[in-house]
Amino acid sequence: QVQLVESGGGLVQAGGSLRLSCSASGRTFSSYALGWFRQAPGKEREFVAAISWSGGMTNVADSVKGRFTIFRDNAKNTVYLQMSSLKPEDTAVYYCAAAFNFRFAERIKERWNEYEYWGQGTQVTVSS
Repeated sequence: QVQLVESGGGLVQAGGSLRLSCSASGRTFSSYALGWFRQAPGKEREFVAAISWSGGMTNVADSVKGRFTIFRDNAKNTVYLQMSSLKPEDTAVYYCAAAFNFRFAERIKERWNEYEYWGQGTQVTVSS
C-alpha cells in the first residue's frame, strides 16, 4: 500500500512558477513509477508528466513541454513537478499517482489506468 500526499498548489499569475510535491509513505517508494495528471472542471483527467522508478526516464505532455519538469528524490520518498511559464489553461486539480514497476523492466507510464495509487489532489489556479 502506498499513500500519496500532494502539496504546493495555489494561486499564481500567468507567467509565474510553482513546484508541486508529492510525498509517499512506505519503504518501497523506489519500486514505483510515478506520474502527474490534472483535471480541469468539465474536462477529462489528462496526463502531465511521468518518471520511472530510478528517475532515469521521464516524459511530459506536449502541452507542457519546455515549461514543466518532473523529478524525484527516492531518499525523501518524494516526486516533484516544477512548473514555470504558467498559463491560465494550466488551471486544474493536479494529482500524483504511483504504479508498481519491476526494476528489471524500468518504464514510464502515461495512461491513468496504469496507476494503482492516487493522491487527493492539489489545486493550481493561474490568473490571467
